[in-house]
Amino acid sequence: MGIIGKHSYRLENTPHIVSSACYVGDKEGKGPMREYFDKICKDDTLGLDSWEQAESRMFESAVRVALAKIGKQSDDLSCLLGGDLLNQIISAGYAAREIRAPFLGLYGACSTISEGLLVGGMLVDGGFLDLAACAASSHFSSAERQYRYPLEMGVQAVPTSQRTVTGAGSIIIKNSASMNDETDWFFKHIVITGGTIGSVEDYGITDANNMGAAMAPAASETICTHFRDYSSSPDDYDCIITGDLGNFGSDMLYELCKKEGYDIKEKHEDCGKMMFSEDQNVNCGASGCGCAATIVSGYFLPQIERGVYNKVLFLATGALLSPVSSLQGESIPSIAHAVVLEHV
Repeated sequence: MGIIGKHSYRLENTPHIVSSACYVGDKEGKGPMREYFDKICKDDTLGLDSWEQAESRMFESAVRVALAKIGKQSDDLSCLLGGDLLNQIISAGYAAREIRAPFLGLYGACSTISEGLLVGGMLVDGGFLDLAACAASSHFSSAERQYRYPLEMGVQAVPTSQRTVTGAGSIIIKNSASMNDETDWFFKHIVITGGTIGSVEDYGITDANNMGAAMAPAASETICTHFRDYSSSPDDYDCIITGDLGNFGSDMLYELCKKEGYDIKEKHEDCGKMMFSEDQNVNCGASGCGCAATIVSGYFLPQIERGVYNKVLFLATGALLSPVSSLQGESIPSIAHAVVLEHV
């Protein structure tokens, strides 16, 4: 593994992404991405007693389905890496209780899936893991209850707000040295070749209903740092994918990157802008751990597998706030981690 600058690295053994799976809720299943999801759940409780239990079940199911696509079970996992938005990452923790694999719980807020790919990719590349599952989840109703207002209050969403995705995505990473032709891998042509570890950025945003503005600075800093460390530019990538900046955050990202000399607008896609259509009335788009996790695993990875995209830079963005920090009037720090995904 080669270190590049202070933040970036190359993975010399290029671990393979061999499978993925994603579950979403009913509203997400009515959006423009519906054909790319493995499972659309019509009941957002999944018949369980709470939204939190339903989110944990979606997390677990996404991991198990991704493994089943390559003929594997949880016993075959070297490690499960993942997290969610809830206090003490309970969705991931309770799912890990059922999966029974070695578990590394991660909290990067909505950046968790790219953090999982970053950490999991390094561990697999270094030979410490053979088969790793990276997963993340969120649920509209559980997140609203924790971070904003109980749904029963019927509080009207403000124009800058984004809807937390009800969904879970899982991506399986395999050590390239142990790949063989006998296994029918779901993906055979996707590798992780490197990445950039983000730094915490804070532009003083205090409005928890304006996540795009809070997270755009972290996305810009990670993208620009990646270009500088790699001596690259937007022209070196077919697509630059962010997690959930939404409409306002994406526009802010373009301006911040332009100030650093990088025009990314023509190469940029944002999962938060892709999840819902305009007539679904979600204001600035989608957010949540499940946003990037489901769209990358369900849509972008198959595109890379087919060679539609040969090289992409993927970074999910996370707002590192809590209910306590918001009540204390703290600003919202943010983070973004990037991974390089290539077709081989």
